[in-house]
Amino acid sequence: MSATEPTASDVAAIAAAARPVEGAHGYDALVERAANAQIVLVGEASHGTEEFYAVRAEITRQLVEDKGFRLVLLEADWPDVLRAHRWARGETTERDVGTALGDFKRFPPWMWRNTAMTSFITWLRDWNLAHPQEKCGLFGMDLYSMHASMALVLDYLETVDPYAAKRARQRYACFDDYGESPQRYAMAATIGRGESCEAEVVAQMAELRRRYGSLVTAHDPRSEEEYFYAEQNARLVKNAEAYYRSMFRGRDNSWNLRDAHMTETLVALLGHYGKNGATPKAVVWAHNSHLGDARATDMARRGEWNVGQLARELFGDRVYSIGFSTFAGHVTAARDWGDPAERRRVRPALHGSCEDLMHSTGIPAFWLDLREASEATKVLDSPRLQRAIGVIYRPETERQSHYFHASVSAQFDAMVHLDITHALEPLERTSDWDEAELPETFPEGL
Repeated sequence: MSATEPTASDVAAIAAAARPVEGAHGYDALVERAANAQIVLVGEASHGTEEFYAVRAEITRQLVEDKGFRLVLLEADWPDVLRAHRWARGETTERDVGTALGDFKRFPPWMWRNTAMTSFITWLRDWNLAHPQEKCGLFGMDLYSMHASMALVLDYLETVDPYAAKRARQRYACFDDYGESPQRYAMAATIGRGESCEAEVVAQMAELRRRYGSLVTAHDPRSEEEYFYAEQNARLVKNAEAYYRSMFRGRDNSWNLRDAHMTETLVALLGHYGKNGATPKAVVWAHNSHLGDARATDMARRGEWNVGQLARELFGDRVYSIGFSTFAGHVTAARDWGDPAERRRVRPALHGSCEDLMHSTGIPAFWLDLREASEATKVLDSPRLQRAIGVIYRPETERQSHYFHASVSAQFDAMVHLDITHALEPLERTSDWDEAELPETFPEGL
């Protein structure tokens, strides 16, 4: 699949369809379109761009305030978000929002411990306290917190059934020889130097489900909520165990297992809050690579799927997906896994890429309706390079590390383009972040 070179007519088509973002109501029309869905997927082209967080927070605020959305899901682990969820609903007395975000310790902490998130979660708490009958929840849907989730399952069972807690502890003891490193466990189980704990985590999940009737009491409405939280943690342990083993077996399906878990969590939340005839509405925050339909990208050729594809297959037109792009600027990212966050200069997008085409319109901020039949959607139906920056940015291998091909019109329902963007500000700023890369010729040399 080769990149499509932009032509003057391509640029003109995009410019004609672009809806410039100006003033406080720049996204109102986009929100109106998204509000017709039950599930709104709001992406990002990097995990470290201030504007992506700010815009999706603004879109989400409108969906919560005016359109009845009551679930917000993050590309983050269930137990890490649960502490912030309780604070945002006014159920705990943490001294401040930074403390409520205190469980985000695993790399990369800046992805959720940043100033944009503190603003959003503070707003969410204020809104929830003002609307006690309509509270909006905040949930994690990723699966990296295997040991933290095990601990929370045990904590829950100790409270409601100490004998069940003892059985769970015996099952989870299968992991004890490997400390809190799921990688060590997976490596040992894969090369035959340790036993697989698959049977144990499956058995624990099954028992928890069987015991629903005895663990949830009708006279205590909180008991069902606490059971649900524990069930999600048990599911995470089961799915994370399979995910880590898959990684060390050299299989390509670890991505699929992760996105299947995220989709499963979304479905579980909709089911839990959709009892008694309710139709809960959810906003999902994750990277473009998780939320844009994988069938419209190189991922399909590799046999990979993602949340965007699975959600569309399950819910059809009840899903509305919004992608993001930027041409250049700065991003908060690490040089390698586990390295400190740095404020790094983002190179101008490659010629012929989706970002380059958007930049060529000369419009600094706009969005496109990709469900609308237009010359622009035809142009974006052709496969083009698209940039994806995660928590690591490697400009020295830009093409290989950060670009893939995508048919944007089939990938998303709308695309927001913000031409020049800025680095997300971590709560813990270090010298590595404060001493940003020298701008060199940027922006004069664009």
